[in-house]
Amino acid sequence: MALTENAAAERRKVRSDSGNNGEDPSQEVLTALRRIIRATDLHSKRLAREVGLTTPQTVVLQAVRDLGEVTSGQLSRHVSLSQGTVTTILDRLENRGLIERYRSASDRRVVHSRLTRQGRALLRKAPPLLHERFIEVFGDLPAARQRQIIKTLDEVAAMMGAAGLDAAPLLDSGASAKRER
Repeated sequence: MALTENAAAERRKVRSDSGNNGEDPSQEVLTALRRIIRATDLHSKRLAREVGLTTPQTVVLQAVRDLGEVTSGQLSRHVSLSQGTVTTILDRLENRGLIERYRSASDRRVVHSRLTRQGRALLRKAPPLLHERFIEVFGDLPAARQRQIIKTLDEVAAMMGAAGLDAAPLLDSGASAKRER
């Protein structure tokens, strides 16, 4: 009983210290997480509406542009997606005429991808990806604050049972990620 009373007293103290008008701090965390999910979803929909691409497709297309003529294995490592997912994305991008694939002249087993003129034009029209803005703003924070945010988010992920999940460092709604598989 004393432990429960102590926990309740601690929650009341956290609420009064945070100036949140008595709202449960866990609800504030969940609201912040929901805002992040909503921003990701809205951005994914904007990307689909404006250029007809998912976030992973855009990331792979940008990587092909940035890396030049590249193999799917190199792309996979660069964008932190599985090679199978990258291959599926490349198939879709090739079908739309945004990339072209060809075999290496020196080793016929190796397949390279390169951006087409149409792919370059589409990337120029694409809005900046959500995680690009985050990287810029986060990079401006002092290193100690960056470490604190990482530690806190890792703790939140663990609280949600997601600590061991594999995830690429890009913000995307689950719907477009599922379509890629």
